[in-house]
Amino acid sequence: MAERKDTMENAENGDVLTARTEVRVMNEQGLHARPAAKLAQEAQKYGCEVYLVAGDERVDAKSVVDILTLAAAHGTDLVLETQGEGASEAADRLALFFRNRFEDTV
Repeated sequence: MAERKDTMENAENGDVLTARTEVRVMNEQGLHARPAAKLAQEAQKYGCEVYLVAGDERVDAKSVVDILTLAAAHGTDLVLETQGEGASEAADRLALFFRNRFEDTV
């Protein structure tokens, strides 16, 4: 899935402040400790804030513990939300990270 819903809010200078992207947990074991750690590590590469949203629960995607609280099984749809400088790039790269089942994208 991981396709951009293009819900983006722009600053006056055209920079993206917030980007939201729908992603799906593709790996068979779901978002357990190892992929959660990889995701948090990848999210920490970006200066913007990164969140995962499942229903009414919104967690910090830079925190392994927060990610694990989602208990996201295989096939779970989530919203990846990025806010701040570099939000669009972070959303694109992290959505690709989901599509690649939490393996390096470069």
